[in-house]
Amino acid sequence: MSKKPRPSSGRTFAAIVAVIAVILLAIILVGNFSGGSSNDSGGGNGESIDTSGQPLKGDEDAPVTVVEFGDYKCPACKDFHESVVPEIESQFIESGDAAFHYVHYPFLSEDSTTAAEFSEDVYGELGDEAFWSFHDTLFANQPQNEGGDYFNQERLTELLQTTASEEEVTTVVEAFENGAYEENVENDRSMAEDLGVNSTPSVFVNGELFEGDSYQELLDMIEEEAGE
Repeated sequence: MSKKPRPSSGRTFAAIVAVIAVILLAIILVGNFSGGSSNDSGGGNGESIDTSGQPLKGDEDAPVTVVEFGDYKCPACKDFHESVVPEIESQFIESGDAAFHYVHYPFLSEDSTTAAEFSEDVYGELGDEAFWSFHDTLFANQPQNEGGDYFNQERLTELLQTTASEEEVTTVVEAFENGAYEENVENDRSMAEDLGVNSTPSVFVNGELFEGDSYQELLDMIEEEAGE
């Protein structure tokens, strides 16, 4: 009597992994912003956001403008960058429905400001593409401790060397040492405070501060704006 073949253990394992991946994505998208870092300095909505001169993903003429205020030492910002920004990019930026800007709001530690200033130098000297590559690298190398002096000039230079040419690195380091774009970070910080930003990540959609309870609500908010 022939026996029925047993189901492949490899296929079963793959199916289990797929289910777990779906569950994890769902957990991420219903995760909220309550774990963000706060400076306890107030809060509220701003009337408008000037995104000129800010790093850009997508078409600047897109009907929806999404602006994130973040700190490279903020764990919740790293989570948002790795879990939610890719969803915004695939669902709205690639289709031309949304543009995404990142604005520096460093407040957690002194090297938060150092990292912000260095990345402003990257943006100012090398442009959007180089900025986003370095931006990704900073979050990928975020230390577990929010304090300390992890993002010093030496480490930032080493990280930039993984994404830029030697000539480009030299140009950025010279700009950093000359304080070429320090004012940009101060302007970003002032804009954040004027808008009532008191935590990171803080996200605005067409000038309105997102105050929902989950990342999925943010995606829904962007979709609603894109549909108008």
